[in-house]
Amino acid sequence: MAKKLQIIKKSNLKGDDGYKTFSVRIKEETAQRLEEVSQQTNRSRNELINIMLEFGIQNCEIKE
Repeated sequence: MAKKLQIIKKSNLKGDDGYKTFSVRIKEETAQRLEEVSQQTNRSRNELINIMLEFGIQNCEIKE
């Protein structure tokens, strides 16, 4: 069973921090859920996407 990603609430939002920018297409439902998590945690969507991507990269397994 996969671990759950825990995201701790943050007291203030930060702006762009110099990371590479590119666009992705996501499902409307995913965007809505991301917005909900953003509001619940007081973190920007960008920050959440980075947290989730890092978690996914660190916890992925590549099979042949």
